[in-house]
Amino acid sequence: MKISIFGLGYVGAVTAGCLTQQGHSVVGVDVSQQKVDFLNRGEAPIIEPGLEKLLRDAVARGLLKATTSADDAVMQTDASLICVGTASANSGALDLRFVQQVTKEIIAAVRAQSKNHTLIFRSTMLPGSTQRLVEDLCCDLVESGQLKVCYFPEFLREGTAVEDFQKPSLAVVGTLDGLSPDDALMQGLFGAQAAVVNWNTAEMVKYACNAFHAAKITFANEIGRLGKQLQIDSAAVMSLLCQDKKLNLSPYYLKPGNPFGGSCLPKDVRAITHCGRQHGISLPLLENLLPSNEQHLRNLVQLIENSGKTEIVILGLSFKSDTDDLRESAMVEVAQTLLGRGYQLRIYDPQLNLAQLVGSNKRVIDTKMPHLASLLQKDLPTAIGKSGLIVAAQQCADVNELSKLLTSQHHIIDVNGWADLRKLPCSYEGFCW
Repeated sequence: MKISIFGLGYVGAVTAGCLTQQGHSVVGVDVSQQKVDFLNRGEAPIIEPGLEKLLRDAVARGLLKATTSADDAVMQTDASLICVGTASANSGALDLRFVQQVTKEIIAAVRAQSKNHTLIFRSTMLPGSTQRLVEDLCCDLVESGQLKVCYFPEFLREGTAVEDFQKPSLAVVGTLDGLSPDDALMQGLFGAQAAVVNWNTAEMVKYACNAFHAAKITFANEIGRLGKQLQIDSAAVMSLLCQDKKLNLSPYYLKPGNPFGGSCLPKDVRAITHCGRQHGISLPLLENLLPSNEQHLRNLVQLIENSGKTEIVILGLSFKSDTDDLRESAMVEVAQTLLGRGYQLRIYDPQLNLAQLVGSNKRVIDTKMPHLASLLQKDLPTAIGKSGLIVAAQQCADVNELSKLLTSQHHIIDVNGWADLRKLPCSYEGFCW
C-alpha cells in the first residue's frame, strides 16, 4: 500500500519504519523541516532501539521519503495516518488543535484532487473525537463513500516500540459502523486478527489500557510504601501476587457490573487503609476504592429510579452468584434504599434459605431487612408478576423461563451482563454498558 504518515514524532516515526519493513511505500509528513530531513537521510528523529536501521533500509529500498506538503503526500498515497500529538490543556482537557489542523489539510487535498482516500487516526483521542471531526469537516465525503475513516489506536511503549509494533499485544480498529473494513486494509495495515469495533469503542480502549497501567503502577507503589514502613519486602509480595494467573492477572474481576461486596474485599480494604493511616502513610488509590464503590452503588440506585417504575423485582440478593452470602451485598443496600423510598419490592433468589442463615450473615438481615421474608418470593412467576422493573443482578433464573413470563410492561436493568437478556420480549438496559 501507499501510505502517508502525518506527524513524525514517536508514533509516526516508528509506524513509518515498521510499515516500510512490511513492504509498504510511506511518505512522512511533518511541519518540522528538521524531522523531514532526518527521515529523508534515513535517520531516526528519536532514540528508539532498532528504528534507525529500519529507516535507513527503507530509504535505501526507495520505500520511504518525507515532505512538509500535505497536498503532495495525499496525492501520492491511498491512505493517510494521523499520528500528531494530543497534549493536555492547562485545565487537563485534551488539546486536539494539531489533529484538527492536519485533518483539515488532508480533507482539503482529498477534495481538490477528487480522489478516494482512507483517513486513519492514530493520535490518542477521547471517545467521540473521531465522530465530531467527521461531522465538522468531512461528513459529506464519508456519506458519499469518497472518504473512509478509521480509528487505529497505538499501544507502543517507548524503548520497545518497534517490537510492540511487530508483535502487538493488542490490535483494535474502529470504523463508523463497527463493521470490518476491506481486506486490503485489514490484512495489509491493521492485521487480520485486529478486533473491529466502532470509533468510540476503539478510542475508549486506548484510555482504558493507559488508565489501567497507571492504576497498576500506583497500586504497586502504594503497597511498596506501606511495605517499607512495615519492614516488608514489597517486591517479594508483588512477585507472589503475580504468580496468581487465575484471579490476579486475569479477566476475572475486569467486568463492569455490581459493586464489590462480601465478607472479604470491603473489610480488607478498610483494614489496609487504616493500617496506612496508623503509620502515617498516604495511600490515595487504596483509600478511594470504597468511596468509588459506594458511588457505583448510588449510580445503580439512580438508574433504577430514573426508570420511572414503582414496582421493582430484584433477581439475586447475595453479593455474587451461587452463594447465600449477604454480607455487604450491594443488592441488600439497593433493596433497603428502595424500600425506604416507598417502592414496591419483590425479591427472587433461590439460593437463599432464611431458616439456614446463621452468624453474621443472619445479623445482616436481622439488622437491615428484618422483613425480608415477606419480600422473598419462592417461585419465579410470582416474583416477575405482570409488569415492573426487573433488576437482574445474578443469573438465578433460566432465560427461557423468563422469556415466557415477561411482557411489554416489563423493563430489565442488566447489572452484570447476563447473556441473552437482550433477546427477551421487553425493553432492556445495561447498567455499565
